[in-house]
Amino acid sequence: MSLATDFNKSAERFPFKANVNFMAFCSVSPLSRPAADRAMKCLERQVQVGRGMIFEYAGEEHIASRFHRNFAALLQTSAENISMTTNTSEAISMIANGYPFEAGDQVISYVNEYPANHYPWRLQERRGVELIELSDVDPLQEKRDYTRPIPAEFARSWSFEELESKITPRTRVIAISHVQFTSGFTADLERLGSFCREKGIDLVVDAAQSLGCLPVHPEKWGVSALASAGWKWLMGPVGTGVMYSSPAFREKIQVTMSGADQMVQDTQYLDHTWNPHSDGRKFEYSTVTYSALDGISTGVEELFLPHSMEAIRDHNFALQEIAIEALDLGKFQPVVHLPEHRSGILSLIPLAGNAKQISTALEAQGVIITPRDGYLRFAPHLCSTQEEVIAAIEALNAVT
Repeated sequence: MSLATDFNKSAERFPFKANVNFMAFCSVSPLSRPAADRAMKCLERQVQVGRGMIFEYAGEEHIASRFHRNFAALLQTSAENISMTTNTSEAISMIANGYPFEAGDQVISYVNEYPANHYPWRLQERRGVELIELSDVDPLQEKRDYTRPIPAEFARSWSFEELESKITPRTRVIAISHVQFTSGFTADLERLGSFCREKGIDLVVDAAQSLGCLPVHPEKWGVSALASAGWKWLMGPVGTGVMYSSPAFREKIQVTMSGADQMVQDTQYLDHTWNPHSDGRKFEYSTVTYSALDGISTGVEELFLPHSMEAIRDHNFALQEIAIEALDLGKFQPVVHLPEHRSGILSLIPLAGNAKQISTALEAQGVIITPRDGYLRFAPHLCSTQEEVIAAIEALNAVT
């Protein structure tokens, strides 16, 4: 793994660099200048001309068309499989509420899932659906001099072997995060998707902690549906999101949120024929924040599509190695998963057990590293430099 040399990491492109040393792209990330400019251009046109700002974006430059096209390229699928959403919870809620469950059906998930991929499935208990939760286990880590088990009180990972043992004839859905938001453990979606295809089970994935950082190929891997927020690794505006769904999966999902925008008759509002789109627009039920979605679409087009996601992943992993090399191992225990389970989150365990206090002290110095359930999550990205990583680690080491 090596640092990419062709990434534009300038402060002009990323203005936040003048204010903070940001190492928390697993959290609410800063906007790039191109994404912000595009979003503000859309807002300014609304200031100047009102409704006309929507119609100025016609044809291929229509905001929705650009969004569908750019995210299809990122996910290596077709534009028809992409939906604009506002966040992960909205997408997974539409999926869970519209899924054709029958009483006694089962959903398998992980006991420490992020709420966006927990509560929508838990609500299906009202329909007689059973939520089966995989237990928390210590993941296998790379064997290094400093490798130690993760304490049992931390959220850690789940086991594929346990998942296999939980499958029954009533298993309908496996709902899992691509990357666990605390430990940084990454699911092997290629293996899991192949398994689900063989068993006739739908795989629904929360990709909020992977999309924009790791390669994500839902169509190739046999994922039925995938949802992500836009303001983490994708560096988009808050209140943006994206959903992928396969054609066969969309066909079985009933509409639970409805409005004018999802109907084929478009602006013929007095035509009340029930005729929703069959492509990803089936889930685009009403007016969205066009400016924000245009901003994230531009960010994808300018920051991510010019590079392979494999190159971005390797760059981020190389930055992690630089961080580990500089880390005071007498104060912090790094969690380095096996290569197939590694993510953009380098989780650090403060041996003194004071993650929140450390994060607060660092923020006062302009260094942003987020705590989560006892971990410190160190998460540099494609715009981060080696010098910034070393400076952040030196500040971390100095906190007492």
